[in-house]
Amino acid sequence: MSQTAETPPEAAPQRSVRVVLLGLMIAMLLAMLDNMIIGTAMPTIVGELGGLNHLSWVVTAYTLATAASTPIWGKLGDMYGRKGIFMTSIVLFLAGSALSGLSQSMDQLIAFRAIQGLGAGGLIVGVMAIIGDLIPPRERGKYQGMMAGVMALAMIGGPLVGGTITDNWGWRWSFYINLPLGAVALGMIYIVLHLPKKRVQARIDYLGAGLLTVGITALVLLTTWGGTQYGWASAQIIGLLVLGVVAIAAFVWVETKAKEPVMPLHIFRNRNFSLISLIGFLVGFVMFGAMTFLPLYQQTVQGASATNSGLLLLPMLLSMMVVSLIAGRVTTQTGRYKIFPIIGGGLITVGLYLLSTMDTGTTRFWSGVFMAVLGAGMGFLMQITMLVAQNSVEMKDIGVGSSSATLFRTIGGSFGVSLFGALFTHHVQDTMTELGGAGGSKATQGSAQLDPNSIAHLPAQIRDAYLHAVSNGTHTVFLWGAVISVIGFVAAWFVKEIPLRGAPQAPRRRRQGRGLRGRGAAARGRRDLTYARNA
Repeated sequence: MSQTAETPPEAAPQRSVRVVLLGLMIAMLLAMLDNMIIGTAMPTIVGELGGLNHLSWVVTAYTLATAASTPIWGKLGDMYGRKGIFMTSIVLFLAGSALSGLSQSMDQLIAFRAIQGLGAGGLIVGVMAIIGDLIPPRERGKYQGMMAGVMALAMIGGPLVGGTITDNWGWRWSFYINLPLGAVALGMIYIVLHLPKKRVQARIDYLGAGLLTVGITALVLLTTWGGTQYGWASAQIIGLLVLGVVAIAAFVWVETKAKEPVMPLHIFRNRNFSLISLIGFLVGFVMFGAMTFLPLYQQTVQGASATNSGLLLLPMLLSMMVVSLIAGRVTTQTGRYKIFPIIGGGLITVGLYLLSTMDTGTTRFWSGVFMAVLGAGMGFLMQITMLVAQNSVEMKDIGVGSSSATLFRTIGGSFGVSLFGALFTHHVQDTMTELGGAGGSKATQGSAQLDPNSIAHLPAQIRDAYLHAVSNGTHTVFLWGAVISVIGFVAAWFVKEIPLRGAPQAPRRRRQGRGLRGRGAAARGRRDLTYARNA
């Protein structure tokens, strides 16, 4: 009787789960927020440290380290236990942040950003894998809104926070701000998260990890440099392509022989996992492309302020967050999820097509409506793809499953930004030559993207030509994005709806009465804080 009058026995475990999730969301925010904050601080950093010719490497070093380390973090968590490996990645990220803030030269900043990126590789995959450990797939949908909200907060708040910090405290605090947030997340995880420690006898697949790192590095550099620093037909780009293909082929061969492969190839024998990896790649491809060129269009063609660049994406991000929350709730209540990738793929295709119709006369209202359609499509896909990926692998492979899904989305984003960037530049320069003549061609000879100050000082005819050129460039980018997204829409139809693990037995519980219901809830609460082997 005393239990009935006091706090239910499951309340404490559920509160503990919420505290763990709060710590996980802070860690995810760190990884997502970092590049958004640093982007606005880069002009000030270059002004103090110099090294303008190495500017791109500040971002590239971080991206490379993140992409290359992601699958390795996932495998280490599967082998040695999730909690310790995740806390190690947080500590490494914080160490890289502190060192980056102390940098005295551009070379030091690039090296320390690489350290930071190594830690970031373990943050997102660690969050996804721990959620996969704690919460069965059937119940995981209701937490999707939290993850979508974190992404929206990072996208909207990053540029604003970065500008405020740089203007008032100095650029070094753009890195130091990670330290208190990371310390809070670290403390929460250490105190509240309880997962069993594991120790396996198998050796780490160093050769496979090395080959995968080389392959990913070559592909990321290819997409980063192709069409910008080097021509697509240059010896450097062709060499990177050959190196990437050979390294990946060798990696696949090594993984078939390794006793404990860093990325077990058997997970790709599951049709759902392979399909959802393809869909995740395409989501990353179109999402990062859209987020790169939408602010450019609105700042250049619609005359919006660059300071509020994060707010320009608000219709898309809010739509994504709301739809993700609704889809998650429906998945939890019904256990049905196949319809969401199909609807999401369709809405992304429609949204990108609508964005491709924008021109110099499109109002901010209608561009916001088009962005909301795209955001709704991403909301149906962003977390559902991870949910299906984790439900398609055994619990012992939840780490590599999560890291593989994250890696495909990351590589897709890298390819999307690069290829869309090449298309954009080509069409801007062609339009400038056509409408602006020799003066128009000369204005964009160095770069297809001009800052607002440069645009304001252009002659009226050249300025008008440039607005049309940017409009044509974004039209091409979004139109090709719509074409490519059709592949994901078609692939979604072939996803097989397999029952989610941990499906609740609601009718039986109702018949058992109040006392048994309380004990069943307590058992679920305790299960949430242990490794869900039978989920």
